[in-house]
Amino acid sequence: MKVNKKDIENYLSEVKTAITNNRYLIARNNKRTDNIDLFLDYVIDEAKAKEILLSLTAMDFSEILQNEHKDFEHEKLYVFGKDVNLLERNGTEERKVSLYIKINKLENSFVIVISFHEQRYPLRYYFI
Repeated sequence: MKVNKKDIENYLSEVKTAITNNRYLIARNNKRTDNIDLFLDYVIDEAKAKEILLSLTAMDFSEILQNEHKDFEHEKLYVFGKDVNLLERNGTEERKVSLYIKINKLENSFVIVISFHEQRYPLRYYFI
C-alpha cells in the first residue's frame, strides 16, 4: 500500500487526539505477553507509555498491515518504531530500547495499541 507522509501525519493526529482524551488502551492480555514484559523489564508506567505514544512522528512509521483476525479483515494496523531510553527494572543501567508499536484506530476513534514491546528484528522505516 502506498502512503504519503501527510497521510501518516493525519493518522497520527487522530491517534494522538484519542490518546490525549484517554480513549485508548495498550493490550495486555495472555496473547500480548511481550507488552506485559516491557513493563516488567523496564521502569515504565502508563504516563511514560502515553508520553512515548504522543511522541510518535511520521518518520517513525514502518508499514500498514491488514488485520488478519476473523471479522476484522477491514481494519488496517499501523506499525511504528521508536528508540527510547528506559531504566532496567532489575539493574541500574539505562538502555536505548527499540520499540515495536502497532496501532489500530477503530471507526469510533478509540485506539488500541496492539503491540508495545521491544523489537524482535530491526524495522524498515518507510520515509527514510
